[in-house]
Amino acid sequence: MTDYTDLVDRYLATWNEADPAARAAKVAALWAADGTYTDPLADVAGHEGVAAVIAGARDMFPGHEFRPRPGVDGHHGVVRFGWDLVPDGGTESTVSGFDVAVLDADGRIRTVLGFLDKVPAPG
Repeated sequence: MTDYTDLVDRYLATWNEADPAARAAKVAALWAADGTYTDPLADVAGHEGVAAVIAGARDMFPGHEFRPRPGVDGHHGVVRFGWDLVPDGGTESTVSGFDVAVLDADGRIRTVLGFLDKVPAPG
């Protein structure tokens, strides 16, 4: 589980990275070149697509950070984990969900399927 926990920590650190160039480097290090990300709001492929989705989330929720929920679970190159998007210094999540990541033979992310459990009401 340690390898999967490390992967989740690096994944969420990528989502939390404020600097676009550093974020792009983290995406490139973590994801396969043709990796995909799909959730109810996005369906993208490649490093640029993934980085754009992350930038969009950061723009939509400034002053927030992604935090892992306990209980990373994985086997056979597939990992599932929950996360919360929390205002800096806060404890109550604004958004929460879980992701399922499929890794390639090199341990890089090939696919992420994201699910949203809690979203803010439109307004």
